[in-house]
Formats: sequence, structure tokens, C-alpha cells
Amino acid sequence: MAAIVNKGSWVQIYQVILPAGQRAPQVPDDTGRVPLELRTKGFLLEDGRPGEEVMITTYTGRRLKGILEEPAPVYQHKFGRPLPELLLIGKELRAILTEGVEDSAG
Repeated sequence: MAAIVNKGSWVQIYQVILPAGQRAPQVPDDTGRVPLELRTKGFLLEDGRPGEEVMITTYTGRRLKGILEEPAPVYQHKFGRPLPELLLIGKELRAILTEGVEDSAG
């Protein structure tokens, strides 16, 4: 049996928003054959175990119900390699903004 996750813990829940076959008619066929799923992170409102239905409060205050998937989830997203063109934008913008301030101060 899975260990109890305590109330107030940061967790991830899973819920099916729309089952397969109930998606909007304009979605592609391959998309319509799978459910619309949601995974959300938040704070557990009552003790629970992975696999059980639980209620959470998200960081923005929404209350959602779903299946407890993971206690203490980590962010695993990656955005790929940095683009050289984007690396200099902050520096260039600072130079432009600073230049405008110096011109108006003179």
C-alpha cells in the first residue's frame, strides 16, 4: 500500500477533462480518439495516497479534484538549446533603454 501523503503537501493530480469521443468535432481524428487530460500541481487539502481521488488548492487559489499522481513533483520541462539570436536581446534592450535615459538627461 502506498504511503500517506500529508495535508498541505505539494502534489500533482491527474484528471480527465473530456473522455475520448467527446472532444470537439473540429479536432483531428487522432486527437479525438484520446481523452483531454489535465495534470496540475497544488497543495493537498486532506491526507491522501497516490491513486486516490483528492482535492488540492493550486498556487493561484483554484480548488481542483483529481487522482493523486505524485507527491513532491519536480518540473521536468526543457526548452531545448539556447538560440544565439535570443541570448543578446536583454543586453541590447538595456542598451536601448539606457541610451534613451542618457539622451533625456543631457
